[in-house]
Amino acid sequence: MVIENARTDNTQANILRMVEIHRSNDIVLISFLQALLADAGIESIVFDSHASIIEGSIGALPRRLMVLNEDKAGAVAVLRESGYGERA
Repeated sequence: MVIENARTDNTQANILRMVEIHRSNDIVLISFLQALLADAGIESIVFDSHASIIEGSIGALPRRLMVLNEDKAGAVAVLRESGYGERA
């Protein structure tokens, strides 16, 4: 999912404003957490998914779930409420 938010219009600036809220090798879990955030109206993006695919199935490179810095508090609250908490 690409950040397409009306409050910002510069993709590179958005990337610099993003923070990690969860890291995992479990692609199903990352997808589930992304769906939870989307349901709460919080946009997110997964970093390192291509690197994880290239390295194969050894699980050495976890994917990182990222949100805009200003959305971090809300995102962490959603994850905590769902039982996954902050693991950055």
